[in-house]
Amino acid sequence: MGDENDIKLVEAETAPDRLSEFDDGTQPVPPHLKKLAVFLDASIRLPGGYRIGWDAILGLVPGIGDAAGLMLSLYIVLAGARLGVGGFTLLRMCANVAIEAAVGTIPLVGDVFDMGYKANLRNLKLIEQWCERTRAARRRSVIVMIISAALIAAMLAFVLWAMVFIAMAVFSLVTS
Repeated sequence: MGDENDIKLVEAETAPDRLSEFDDGTQPVPPHLKKLAVFLDASIRLPGGYRIGWDAILGLVPGIGDAAGLMLSLYIVLAGARLGVGGFTLLRMCANVAIEAAVGTIPLVGDVFDMGYKANLRNLKLIEQWCERTRAARRRSVIVMIISAALIAAMLAFVLWAMVFIAMAVFSLVTS
């Protein structure tokens, strides 16, 4: 009778837990993120096969277009955070968005840069790479999350400041 208890104990120790039995530790990237990244960076085919997205078209509208593109790009970053993307990867994603937003504030040059840089597709690739890793390899860092949130807030403040600065400059030109 002692043998039966020993067998049950060994089975319990070696049996996979319920989650890992059906899960290989990876998680898929939500399809709506892929669609949004492609929509923003590669949904319009140009002659010669080159693709641009609606983010570049939005950027042609001074101030408002850049802010709208930034908000949509930040949605992808926040979705990555909700998926559990690690802190260093989130910082890279924030840097991609910050570079695109900063250069995007320069008229015309920023729009051309936006067509080639494609921060949203870069961030999608980072999320996909992260999601392919096993759960055991994922770690969250609260400090890095706070820094990421602060960077996002700083980017939003910068865009708002730039819009106010441009509006004041245009107003002073019109009134003088």
